[in-house]
Amino acid sequence: MKSHYRVVVIGGGIVGTSVLYHLAKFGWPDVCLIERKVLTAGSSWHAAGGVHALNADPNIAALQGYTIDLLSEIEKESGQSIGMHMTGGMTLASTPERWEWLQSAYRVFQTIGIEDCRLISAEEAAALNPLMNPEGVQGALWADREGYVDTTGTVHAYAGAAKKRGATVIENNRVLELHEFPDGWQVVTEKGIITCEHVVNAAGLWAKQVGRMAGIELPVSPLNHHYLITDTIPEVAALDEELPMIMDPEGFTYMRQDQKGMLLGIYEADHDHWMMDGAPWDYGFELQQEDIGRIENELLKGFERYPCLNDVGIKTWVNGAFTFSPDGNPLVGPVRGKRNYWCACAVMAGFLQGGGVGKSLAEWIIHGEPEADIFGMDVARYGDYAQNKRYIKETTGQFYSRRFVMSYPNEQLPAGRPARMAPSYSDMTAAGCRWGVSYGLEVPLYFAPQGFEEAPTLKRSNAFDIVGAECRATRDAAGLIDISGYSRFEISGPNAEAWLDHLLACKLPPAGRAKLAPMLSPEGKLKGDLTVFNWGDGTWWLMGSYYLREWHMRWFTDHMVDGITVRDIGDDTVGFSIAGPKSLAILQSLTDGPIAELPLMGCGTFDIGLTRARVGRLSVTGERGYEIHCSAADHIALRRALLRAGADHGLREVGFNAVLSMRLEKSFGIWSAEFTQGYTAGQTGLDRWIAWDKGDFIGRDAALTERGGPGPAQVLATLEVGAVDADCSGYEPVWQGGERVGFVTSGGYGHSIGKSLAMAMIDRDKAAEGTELTVHVVGVERPATVIAPSPYDPSGKAMRA
Repeated sequence: MKSHYRVVVIGGGIVGTSVLYHLAKFGWPDVCLIERKVLTAGSSWHAAGGVHALNADPNIAALQGYTIDLLSEIEKESGQSIGMHMTGGMTLASTPERWEWLQSAYRVFQTIGIEDCRLISAEEAAALNPLMNPEGVQGALWADREGYVDTTGTVHAYAGAAKKRGATVIENNRVLELHEFPDGWQVVTEKGIITCEHVVNAAGLWAKQVGRMAGIELPVSPLNHHYLITDTIPEVAALDEELPMIMDPEGFTYMRQDQKGMLLGIYEADHDHWMMDGAPWDYGFELQQEDIGRIENELLKGFERYPCLNDVGIKTWVNGAFTFSPDGNPLVGPVRGKRNYWCACAVMAGFLQGGGVGKSLAEWIIHGEPEADIFGMDVARYGDYAQNKRYIKETTGQFYSRRFVMSYPNEQLPAGRPARMAPSYSDMTAAGCRWGVSYGLEVPLYFAPQGFEEAPTLKRSNAFDIVGAECRATRDAAGLIDISGYSRFEISGPNAEAWLDHLLACKLPPAGRAKLAPMLSPEGKLKGDLTVFNWGDGTWWLMGSYYLREWHMRWFTDHMVDGITVRDIGDDTVGFSIAGPKSLAILQSLTDGPIAELPLMGCGTFDIGLTRARVGRLSVTGERGYEIHCSAADHIALRRALLRAGADHGLREVGFNAVLSMRLEKSFGIWSAEFTQGYTAGQTGLDRWIAWDKGDFIGRDAALTERGGPGPAQVLATLEVGAVDADCSGYEPVWQGGERVGFVTSGGYGHSIGKSLAMAMIDRDKAAEGTELTVHVVGVERPATVIAPSPYDPSGKAMRA
């Protein structure tokens, strides 16, 4: 063991060994892995080892595909057998709702580029697995690239391949302490002290403790998971080919062949947390006693689906813990304020996602940015609110129990809620507000009559008419929406203007004005679609998506210079937006300030009733609108004043569902749909806000290269969709003559114009107005036509009124 390495990886499971391998593969051999016992002595040794390429997130699906491709490489490179069995597999639909869901999901997988899957009938499913009882099966989704590996062999293959590239593996050496220094980390171990530039927490069941060593409280928790392995089953032994894997969501089970028997795994509704503060240090190859009573209902369903299980013995019970995050996705990436401390934790599906996690993290460490957009795995998708132990317990338990439960785009889940609320939450709830959640904060979706309950669905919900009425009220008079769920950062100091000018790609606005502000990475990828405000008093604001607060603050911190202060004021400053043709009249009745003189994208300070507020004239609805920002203490009084003043003008409280409908009618993109860190400014049209003639800014060279090239292969376009009872939501494939030419980024119904709309990233030569296309909506192919942007008020007359 040396006294210094460039990187120290803590944890010898599937994730830690993958990170080690990729660091060495990408040119950093001076790296070591420290394992407290021996390799696999955590969750890895008892994992079921399943692999498959299907995932609804296209970036994660791509990384899963990368992992599958990599497995044979590391087997060859290391000389260690990984016991790969690519059997193919299927996901069963045992209800009409699940069958509809699978048909919709199949089209999403086509968008992602997963070509080796197909829908099959119940009869085909039964023929592919003759030991399955097909009763109740409506159909299935088959995937060629499904199978399983020998878990211990795979971990040793990653480690062996890493060592052949110069990396070091140190076993039986527990990490005791971590100490941060200006130039790196001191790692105190049982066998001595190691210094390093970077430290990676890939500690699995011990990730909580390794986080606390650095003063970090990670939102992770272990939960127990059951599977059983049978004795030899005569029917299995008699088969000429290996059984395919089967996911049976309605039965809460998964199945694969294991030698001449079966492995049956269960995701039970009655979940069981284990050692929430982290596993004992001396734990390793132990298991918990099986708890058959707790899993009885799901176990019975499994035995009904595979009747042969009733006639054989059970050779092995496994009840072991895996670590979960609140949404089930990994926690990957750097931690703000902890220089060169990296997470690779909560990788619940380690043998499926471990290769992709290792690749992305190694790229991040070495090059400063991963190749893929992995925000769905980024540790920065959570903030301080997620450190709460009850929040962690409720959300991780909810994810586990819903592992095989259908999810719907309009569904609101209860775990960890309500946790954070705007001051007017109670008054708005009494007024009928129905709530969603963003970054732990309750945000308004729409306002409904007492007793109304929205039914989860893939199609238009029973709240459709309610949202439509909110849209029409805004267009005809005025709508009021709580915008506490916007992020707000205050930038001040003598170097604030110069720092912002370098950070943002736009030209900075003069005093009293705001401007749309794309923010780029050095590679020219998007890091934000922000709005910058110059309040004229030496302070500036950046505003953006609320759920990116930690993500953006990490970016700001990483690019900090002397002479500026950046404050996240998102908890202290809240507000409302008022939009519609009557919005000015309502505000004029509450202020004696010259608010009528405020130009579009103008901003200033006004007295609104009894509230001293910062006001900007802008709105994503496409109507004349104003964003009114106040202190949290003023939120209740401001709402009451606005509602009183608007009572005679037809003012109506509305939610974000209506706003999202109205922004589609204006072809306004949003983050996570039209704008992501996987796209460039040129792809998304945000390049029109770049100040090409100003000085240097982050990403300038890459943006200029793109500008001088042939142009992006795909561009954003607006589609009118011939939908009937459902609208696009995102990632549906767009076709022309049987050729896939793009995909939907977001969609919905334009209540003001009475049309189903979608925004889509499509091939540039198919983006001309009037081009006839088709798009799958909930699995059904519908006609679509490219239309001119901004189908509502294309001249922008309403906004500029």
